[in-house]
Amino acid sequence: MRFSFIEPMLLQSETTLPEGWSYELKLDGYRALAGRVGGAVCLRSRNDNDFTGTYSTITAALKSLPDDTVVDGEVVALDETGKPSFNLLQHAKSSQVRIVYYVFDLLILGGKDVMGLPLAERRKLLETKVLPQLGEPVRYSGALDAPINELIATVKQYGFEGLVAKNPKSTYEPGKRSGSWKKLRINRGQEFVIGGYTIGGNGFDALIFGYYDETGLRFAAKTRNGFTPASRSSLIKKMTPLVTTECPFLGLPEKRAGRWGQGITAEKMKDCVWLRPVLVGQFEFVEWTPDAHLRHSTFVGLREDKDARDVVREP
Repeated sequence: MRFSFIEPMLLQSETTLPEGWSYELKLDGYRALAGRVGGAVCLRSRNDNDFTGTYSTITAALKSLPDDTVVDGEVVALDETGKPSFNLLQHAKSSQVRIVYYVFDLLILGGKDVMGLPLAERRKLLETKVLPQLGEPVRYSGALDAPINELIATVKQYGFEGLVAKNPKSTYEPGKRSGSWKKLRINRGQEFVIGGYTIGGNGFDALIFGYYDETGLRFAAKTRNGFTPASRSSLIKKMTPLVTTECPFLGLPEKRAGRWGQGITAEKMKDCVWLRPVLVGQFEFVEWTPDAHLRHSTFVGLREDKDARDVVREP
C-alpha cells in the first residue's frame, strides 16, 4: 500500500447542535492526517502540506502506528494549564511548547478502507486496534459523556473554542461538508483573510481582513491588537511579496467610518497597503456590529492549514 492523501471530512458551522449525537471539544490547532505505510510515517495538513518534519516528536510516536493505517486528528499546542492555544502553536519550534496530536478518527486499518463504516464502529476499532499501541504525545480525542447544555456551560467557563457534534451513524466523507459533522463556536473567533494593512511604525499599524461570500471578499475589520515583535517581523516578511495596487475587498471605500470606527472611508484608504488575499489569520473578537464589522478584534496567529477561498463568515 502506498500512502495516498485523503482530504479530511469537514465541519458545518451551526448556531445550535443536535441532541443525541456524539460530542467532542473543538480543538484550536492544525488538522492533520497521519499514516504509516511500509514502515514510514507521514503527517499531512488538511491542505496536503508536509508536517512530518515540523512536528518530529509526534512523528516519532506515530512509528508505533499499525502498518498501512491512516488516522485523522489535530496538532495542538497546550498552555501551562493544559488548554489548547493556537497562539502557542505559532511557536512550535520552541522546546518550551508542548505539542500533542489528538486522534479522533480511523480511515484505513491494516490496508483496509474503513471509511464506509459508521463513526461508532470506526471509534471502536481506533480504541482497540490503534490507540493501545501509541503513546505521548499522541492522545485520543474521544466523545464527551454529558448532556449538551452542560458541555456548553463548561466550554464557556474554561474558555475553550467550542464543540463538535458528529452523527454516530455517519460514514467518513473525504473533503465533504455534508452536515453529518457540525461545529459550534462558543467563545468568539474564526479565520479571516488578510487583504491589507495600514501604514505605521514597526512595519505596519493594523491588519485589514475579511471573508468571502458568494460575490467576493468582504471587509470585516482592521486590528492593532495581538502583535508581538516576532509576529510583526514574520508578518511583514510574508506580506511584502504580496503587495498589490488593487484593493481586494468589495464595497470599499465606505461612506462612513461607523459607530465603532471600523469602516474604511476614501480618506482612510490613502493609508492602506493592499495585498493579494492569500494569507489566512486566526482572530478573536467580541461581536459583529449591525454594519457587518467586528468589534474589539485581536490577531492570534497565521493559519497555514487553511485555503483563503474557504474562509466565510461563520454563524
